[in-house]
Amino acid sequence: MGDDNEIGSVKQFRRFALVVCVVGVLVQLLLTAYYLGMGHRAAPHDLPVGLVARADQRESITAMLTESGAFAVSDYASADALTAAVRRREVYGGVDVSGTEPVLYVAGAAGPSAASLLRTTYSDVMQQQKASQLATMAANGDTVSIAVTESLIATPQVTDVVPLPADDVNGASLGFLTQALSLGGTIASIGLGRLIPRTRRSWRRGVAHLATLIIYAVGSAAAVLWSMTWFGVGEGADLPEMLCIFSLISLAVTGSTAGAVALVGPAGALVGAFYFTIGTVISGASILPEFLPAFGRELGEHLPTGAGVQAVRDNLYFPDAPIGSHLTILTLYSAIGCLIVLITNILPNRSDRTSEVDLGL
Repeated sequence: MGDDNEIGSVKQFRRFALVVCVVGVLVQLLLTAYYLGMGHRAAPHDLPVGLVARADQRESITAMLTESGAFAVSDYASADALTAAVRRREVYGGVDVSGTEPVLYVAGAAGPSAASLLRTTYSDVMQQQKASQLATMAANGDTVSIAVTESLIATPQVTDVVPLPADDVNGASLGFLTQALSLGGTIASIGLGRLIPRTRRSWRRGVAHLATLIIYAVGSAAAVLWSMTWFGVGEGADLPEMLCIFSLISLAVTGSTAGAVALVGPAGALVGAFYFTIGTVISGASILPEFLPAFGRELGEHLPTGAGVQAVRDNLYFPDAPIGSHLTILTLYSAIGCLIVLITNILPNRSDRTSEVDLGL
């Protein structure tokens, strides 16, 4: 009898181990394909840029920039109008070719990859044009002075309208902060999902659950703000505003995850895992939305991680940019999740088991 039990348990263990290995490999395969699909060949798609040019220049330059689909060009009447659009984050930068010397405007804080692409494209085009000018002069037998030659081969003028702070040289801080909020919110939601069901369903339990979610959201936001000061990130920012935004991001993650747990049980915690493993990659923190495939861009912008990254970036570096749409997305996730939590806690369950934990309310 003992041998039969041992054989059965060995077979059961082997089946379970096989299932775990297969599931682990499949998850790894899917995540690897997803990560590489989103980022291994990140290329710009309709990256918004501005152009200040004379009427006789505009058509040819616009055609050259939009030919490959990398840029979406908007016209501006002056350099001041262009830089104002950059500060509102309507465009990632642009070029003014209306004067004697072209000037490129970029916004490093909007994303180093966009600024680098604009610099490279601008430099290549300017060098090609200058080389063409020199070749034409040489073909005509014109004598070119040293001063003219130096002006033609000089490095093009570039102005960073909204540079990244010195303590965030690669712009990766927003991604790290979002990951921390997502992971912390997921862990908190799982913990609450195990603790709250130990009490009888009632309006008291619903209020206690909501209060706990809100207190955690504010506490996690305060922790993120405090940790930012250790590394000089966000210096000069409006701290009360940042606290509210971080709190809303945290509540969007924890509230929606807790709502999923309330509806389907512990498996609902996969919502939080989805935010962390899938959402952070397409949040726009490390890979700009315009550099993502269309599916990743649309999904990322409508997740708490994506909306949160854009709201924080604009508040930190682009105070003139509107963030209402990002806050609306975060509010919807927070409100819907918290409403589900409240309703499921108020509705009585069928067994109506005796509470193991007295909330004392």
